[in-house]
Amino acid sequence: MNHQHPEAKSTVPMAAGELDVTRRKLIHGAGLAAGGSLLGLATGGAWAAGSDKPEKEEIKIGFIPLTDCASVVMASVLGLDKKYGVKFVLSKEASWAGVRDKLANGDLDAAHVLYGLLYGVQMGIGGQKKDMAVLMGLNNNGQAITLSKQLSDKGAVDGASLAKLMRTEKREFTFAQTFPTGTHAMWLYYWLAAHGINPMKDAKVITVPPPQMVANMRVGNMDGFCVGEPWGHRAIMDGVGITAITTQDIWRDHPEKVLGSTLDFARKHPNTCRAMMAAILEAGKWIDSSLANKNKMAEVIAAKSYVNTSKDAIDQRIMGRYQNGLGKTWDDANHMKFYNDGLVNFPYLSDGMWFMSQHRRWGLLKEDPDYLAVASAVNQVALYKEAATLSKTPIPKSPLRTSKLMDGAVWDGKNPKAYAASFKIKA
Repeated sequence: MNHQHPEAKSTVPMAAGELDVTRRKLIHGAGLAAGGSLLGLATGGAWAAGSDKPEKEEIKIGFIPLTDCASVVMASVLGLDKKYGVKFVLSKEASWAGVRDKLANGDLDAAHVLYGLLYGVQMGIGGQKKDMAVLMGLNNNGQAITLSKQLSDKGAVDGASLAKLMRTEKREFTFAQTFPTGTHAMWLYYWLAAHGINPMKDAKVITVPPPQMVANMRVGNMDGFCVGEPWGHRAIMDGVGITAITTQDIWRDHPEKVLGSTLDFARKHPNTCRAMMAAILEAGKWIDSSLANKNKMAEVIAAKSYVNTSKDAIDQRIMGRYQNGLGKTWDDANHMKFYNDGLVNFPYLSDGMWFMSQHRRWGLLKEDPDYLAVASAVNQVALYKEAATLSKTPIPKSPLRTSKLMDGAVWDGKNPKAYAASFKIKA
């Protein structure tokens, strides 16, 4: 098995020649029969001219080497960007802080980005304050919390047994997340707190870029981490960690990565944004539509230009085939989804409000914001609906949704201030 590890530094996007070869392989690949009609459309170009013509035809889009960058990558590889009159120029980034800075200073037009990162920047708690835009969701589910092999050897294999070990071993336990206001930090904190561990008082929490998680665990820099795939599965393959819980078991169908930009970019380039979203919606639909397409996607994004790992690190969990590294295997119907009839992609106001409620819970926000007003400004619901209509994606009836999380708490977005204050363990 060839175990490659990604470089920490940013790499050059896939060269045009390499991209064309990949595209040709895909079009002629056995697994793409279902996508044939889709690819046939890619040569037409939805807009030649007129008022809907994209204001900016070449879009620089950043991504981090993670499985959930797949719909952005496949929109480019399948030529769906060209169908909508734009060209994606993909830029592989080294860290979420780098993505944040490049979005803010205009080096990137848009990015595959952590939901909570954009809200952190919006509120001035995750970097310099700037008005940001959530254009659409890119995926639900598919992250995991990993505990080190050293901990599992001592019997810490889930939240309850970890809490027990932390009470008996009087030392500092270190956990890693990928960005202080991001999704992984919030899933980690929520899970620890649900087991009586206060992440702000009972543990040390550090920030590590996703591709560096496994290497850091190997050398003993942390007891556990929360990150996106394929790095949870990679830790098992490399024998350095075990999966304690998947994030879909914390919150089924939780929001995860989004397509984000500055609000200024979205306002100045609505046609560009609409075209970009429509292309990515079609790519997400293509990925979710068959196992053959998922398999082809895994083959493409495993390449050095993208995630830089072995295909087998990616392809199991995107099919819902899980193992925990301790001999347990299971099929998970709530694996990573990229479309799910548009339910993945709609920028629910309640999702944005949830991240603010957790930022408030953990003392990152010092007071309650006007939750609904902020979410309504950040999440570009009207623009998204236009892109959904263009790509024939179903649109949910309400911008709020109801979810029950692992501790039984129900979140519906209706009283975020009370919800944020309701937790027993908080900052």
